[in-house]
Amino acid sequence: QVRLVESGGGSVQAGGSLRLSCVVSGNTWSPYCMGWFRQAPGQEREGVAGFGVDGNPRYTDSVKGRFTISKDNAANSVYTMYLQMTSLNPEDTALYYCAAEWTGACRSRVLVESAYTYWGQGTQVTVSS
Repeated sequence: QVRLVESGGGSVQAGGSLRLSCVVSGNTWSPYCMGWFRQAPGQEREGVAGFGVDGNPRYTDSVKGRFTISKDNAANSVYTMYLQMTSLNPEDTALYYCAAEWTGACRSRVLVESAYTYWGQGTQVTVSS
């Protein structure tokens, strides 16, 4: 049974940093895609950063130069992905989710919500001015 667990959220002041982690387990095969998404109150969920089939990172424009996505090599079929967030601003306040997909549905759709089947429960990030 696939499971995704996020951690690392919290409250910071503008200009601060946070590092989110996502632990993926339950499938011996490496995911085709893994991504970070966020949803602010009253807004739709948006893709923030992710790894596609080619393993290259992708970012939404609003976080380029501030956020960095990374991942560890799998150990015992457990995959860990990170999102290092710097220069945070109040517009980054949201519930952050990680997602993973094991089919080609995510090909060329790394930052598209509907491309992913498996999701974590989310971790809250709050940035105050």
